[in-house]
Amino acid sequence: MDLDQIIELLISYGVSLLGALVVLLLGWKVISWLTGVFAHKLAQKEVDPSLQPFLVSGTKVLLQIMLVISIASMLGIAMTSFIAVLGAATLAVGLALQGSLANFAGGTLILLLKPYKVGDYIETAGYAGTVKEIQIFYTLLDTPDNKRVILPNALVSNSSSVNYTINEIRRIDIFPEASYQDDMEEVKQTLLKIAHDHPLVFEDPPPQVFLGEFGDSSLIFYFRMWCKNENYWPIYFEINELIKKAFEEKGITIPFPQRELHWAQNT
Repeated sequence: MDLDQIIELLISYGVSLLGALVVLLLGWKVISWLTGVFAHKLAQKEVDPSLQPFLVSGTKVLLQIMLVISIASMLGIAMTSFIAVLGAATLAVGLALQGSLANFAGGTLILLLKPYKVGDYIETAGYAGTVKEIQIFYTLLDTPDNKRVILPNALVSNSSSVNYTINEIRRIDIFPEASYQDDMEEVKQTLLKIAHDHPLVFEDPPPQVFLGEFGDSSLIFYFRMWCKNENYWPIYFEINELIKKAFEEKGITIPFPQRELHWAQNT
């Protein structure tokens, strides 16, 4: 092969490579634009927020694969050979990325079964927070102190989860303590009045107070009331303050831990 043939070959393939590179760069930008438009349309159609990131990510990956196949065709690579190589590569990558495939399967199960959705407050895999996104491979949580937790979907789908916000109403449990010398009925009536007087506490189901336990230093009461889910924490903190004030007004003692010591004198 003489120099002219080498130069002609380089020019021929160089033009093809340059064209493929231009198509790759433009195609990548077009795909980003299309997926952005797709995400905007999903939001306008009020598609489930939990499903939106999953659909957008899946569409983007599919378009990118189609772009790579198109570029291979431009370079003159036979499709049968390319697909065979792609299949072998996919198998190898699949074996290497078993964890990622498990996360993909876990994300699919989460979106199908809907144990939680974007905006729910959940506790799972040792973490608690508000669900920010459900992606193809990961679930993103924002903790109450504004930390971002990234959980693999395989871990979440195989772990027990507590969804605190899935139901409209929720029960508040508080465990006030009073001394053994205080009148038990007065304590119960004081607690019930606090609940009945609070405007955000439900009358149906009604508030309840029980003597729950005999503690080492005090009687422990189980104080239960129901409210709307979004009012849970404001009511919880307000009720605790009201209990402290009411007990002080009624002279009900909140005892400190104490021990009785008996000295035995040897004679």
